[in-house]
Amino acid sequence: MKLLKSLEELLYELVSWLIFYPITMWRSISRPLEMMRYADMELSDRLEDQYDDTLSPPLFLLITLLIAQGISTMFPSIYDPSKTPVALTSTPNLLIGRGVVFSVFPLMMAVSLLRHRAIKLTRNSLRPPFFSQCYVAAPFALMVGLAFDLMLIPGRGEVLAGLAVLLFAIVWYAAIEVRWFRIDLQVTAARAMLLFAKAFLAALLVVLLVAIAVGWELAHWSV
Repeated sequence: MKLLKSLEELLYELVSWLIFYPITMWRSISRPLEMMRYADMELSDRLEDQYDDTLSPPLFLLITLLIAQGISTMFPSIYDPSKTPVALTSTPNLLIGRGVVFSVFPLMMAVSLLRHRAIKLTRNSLRPPFFSQCYVAAPFALMVGLAFDLMLIPGRGEVLAGLAVLLFAIVWYAAIEVRWFRIDLQVTAARAMLLFAKAFLAALLVVLLVAIAVGWELAHWSV
């Protein structure tokens, strides 16, 4: 009976995503700052009452990355799957890789906020800003994934479209983050832009280092 009850809860949870995922995505796009404040407030509720009318931020980001990965499989690519290392063709490995890459951005933004507030960096202090950042990181990740899918289509006809989507994603993300820093930290727009730029560049550097490390490991294994 316990097993059946667990399966019942699992089935209900999975089916409920069909309703609450679109709701969460729409709110994250149309009211991003409101959703970020909502994420902070929900963490103060009891565990069973948290995110009752939306998906939790990390789960929302993970499902979005899974959808982005599924979309990628529908686009033709200049890369030949037969020549790609096996480790990079595995769906779980690709999902983990996307998760690491796009979790770095909310992580760096959250760390920047705590450092500016002079709050000690702990698991508990990092959780609220990281959770709130996941709500805006998910649409950003979806747009960036789509941009690279377009740019990797054989031929050059879709490169400009991909670059346009990538530029729009960065501008959209930057505008939200600058407003978030300005409101939460009560700083000027120029200071908020500087904080965002530092955090964004730090995230890009971490992603680059991770990519180099993964590439080196794959090259080492192939030898």
